[in-house]
Amino acid sequence: MKQYDVAIIGSGPSGASAAYTLAQQGISTVIIEKENLPRYKTCGGGLVYRGIKHLPFDVSSVVECTFNKVDLYFDIMGIHLHTERDKPIISMIMRDDFDHFLVKKSQEFGIELLQKCKLEALSFENDRINLTTTQGTVYAQFVIAADGALSTTAKLSGWEETRLLIPALEYEVEVSKGDFERLSKTVRFDFDAVPLGYGWCFPKKNHLSIGLASTRRKKINLKALYRNYLKTLGIDNVVNEDLHGFQIPVTPRTDCFVKNGVFLVGDAAGFADPVTAEGISNAILSGNMAAKAIIKSELNTKKAEELYNVDLNATLLTELKTGVRLSKLFYEQAKIRNYFMKQYGQPLAEAMTEVFMGERSYPHDVVKQIKKRLKKALF
Repeated sequence: MKQYDVAIIGSGPSGASAAYTLAQQGISTVIIEKENLPRYKTCGGGLVYRGIKHLPFDVSSVVECTFNKVDLYFDIMGIHLHTERDKPIISMIMRDDFDHFLVKKSQEFGIELLQKCKLEALSFENDRINLTTTQGTVYAQFVIAADGALSTTAKLSGWEETRLLIPALEYEVEVSKGDFERLSKTVRFDFDAVPLGYGWCFPKKNHLSIGLASTRRKKINLKALYRNYLKTLGIDNVVNEDLHGFQIPVTPRTDCFVKNGVFLVGDAAGFADPVTAEGISNAILSGNMAAKAIIKSELNTKKAEELYNVDLNATLLTELKTGVRLSKLFYEQAKIRNYFMKQYGQPLAEAMTEVFMGERSYPHDVVKQIKKRLKKALF
């Protein structure tokens, strides 16, 4: 029998960050990971600066390259915007190296890691949670579900699906030397590359991560759109490409984030940014929030739940709710979006960059301001 104060399911940024925070306070913790680390993880691998600010240690050793400039394209309107900062707006990582690095940092403080260990069942007994895994039964007072968009832990704990999950494709692409040299100088987003979404081109150390994501609820042929996007990027010769499909939850769950001592964090909770679908920074933030709630509660289950909910409502959920409304305006109301990009494109790009940098959140009254300006302009 293995017994811990906290069992964390998943070793991604949210789980590893929670583990590190708990480890520093001497809370007995285990990370249960179904794969062997390091393992490939489907992700564009763009770590925005606010995510780095959430981390208590330097991660430069697993950063492949950094970009102080971001390019935004709206081809239908013929608009090209760019923003630039003194510090990296986006740092490029490969999730296998990054996640493994975070886990190793927590292991330095005594966290136990169970690899090739799959969660099969959960049961609840008084103040104890019984976790049936492929390596036997683990007992814990708290469980942190950090196992991503398709969270097995959430399903086993009784959560129904209330998030909006959008489809995405990501390709790891090797291109010719000339194309790589041309495209490796900046991070690029193309908002007309796919209906109700965007395409991205993220340069890594020796290849490109190219992807598409769409908020469209109808069936969409992302593979065909990817081929068109390669033409937009001017790529005629693909040396090698590796396709990965995944889903991104871009709205938070609507029921709750804690049940019977099980805390949802990161994508399991639906904490990706609704406008950009960027999830790493909020994964790190929510993992830390859950861990701190458990620590501050002095391992009191009810108190920890209250603290986590208070913290979420005071910060993250307020921003996400505004983000959901902004996303609907931006992707589903083309006329409104196009009008505002023509009139205020550069200020809006700067404001979004400030969100990426952790200098501001989405102002709660921004949607009201947009509608007010639009009404004035049209009437």
